[in-house]
Amino acid sequence: MTDQQEYNRRLIEEFRATRKVSGQLEGRPLLLLTTTGASSGQLRTTPLMYVAHDDQLIVIASNMGAQTHPDWYRNLVAQPQVSVEVGSETFDATAVVLEGEARVREWEWIVERYPFFVEHQAKTSREIPLVALERR
Repeated sequence: MTDQQEYNRRLIEEFRATRKVSGQLEGRPLLLLTTTGASSGQLRTTPLMYVAHDDQLIVIASNMGAQTHPDWYRNLVAQPQVSVEVGSETFDATAVVLEGEARVREWEWIVERYPFFVEHQAKTSREIPLVALERR
């Protein structure tokens, strides 16, 4: 297990036990996103910061500014039916990658509140995807 996988495992465990997390993500809006592995077909759960705007939950595939998309993003592009745990609620959702004006509008709203995403974008040549999680 990599350091990141171990970190995620502990965050997931803490979130499911207390519905919040401590450490560097304390106080940030956090959800658990369960996707189906694009290659393996296995369920994969990832803790992610999200933003709630205009009755949508949006996750940001910044991957800390890496040149590649995060695995969870590749998974939901291949299979957009996901499960979301947020607060005390769990629900099924469809992941919709925002494009065009919708993406621009949400990106501007997000970076106004969380400017560190501008730094992530500056580190990479790829456009950081934004994904709306629409309840089914």
